[in-house]
Amino acid sequence: MQPITSDKLMRESVVLELEWDAKVDADRIAVSAKDGAIVLSGHVPTLSDKWDAVKAVERVYGVRAVADEIEVKLPSSSKRDDSDLAEHITRNLHSSTAIPETVMAEVEGGFVTLRGEVGWPYQRTEAERSLKYLWGVKGLTNKITIKPAGPEGADVADAVSAAIERMAHLDARAIWVTTTNGTVQLHGRVHSLSAKRTAGLAAASAPGVTSVENEVVVTP
Repeated sequence: MQPITSDKLMRESVVLELEWDAKVDADRIAVSAKDGAIVLSGHVPTLSDKWDAVKAVERVYGVRAVADEIEVKLPSSSKRDDSDLAEHITRNLHSSTAIPETVMAEVEGGFVTLRGEVGWPYQRTEAERSLKYLWGVKGLTNKITIKPAGPEGADVADAVSAAIERMAHLDARAIWVTTTNGTVQLHGRVHSLSAKRTAGLAAASAPGVTSVENEVVVTP
């Protein structure tokens, strides 16, 4: 078990990163740390504020895991009913040429569930991204499935490995790839959660990938 002082230093580093990031209102967020795991709590007005805080923490050296307990609470004067929110979500989805018409959204109490089937991982990601800054969304669950039209088997593993090698700030030698029926498993070690996320995004962008199991370990 790490000494208490390490937890204290880790928390201080996270707080400094949150305060440094102009997109994050650090005053709204509480931070605790234990053995390299960070817990974020508090409340923010938008879902993008919540995600920006998590991404900031993932950049901090030594952070092994982030538990996101931040709540999205709209000001009482700015609340939206589900029908109004659903209308705006539909408009956002249809305004992007990257998102096929097979993608649909369900809204309940401000929480959105995306469903449907797409041919590429980036389309699944784009559907989620299109709602990131939409006022009134309190939470988002992405249940869109991928039916790839790309390569299979070893070709998928080669495509993923090549994508990771193109990432300038990733040490591709520390990451290796296995595949099972379109599911990519990433293995190895990196020095931050941000690098782990980047490797996962690179893998998801490769043709033929249906899902990514990111088993990369974060080691300071």
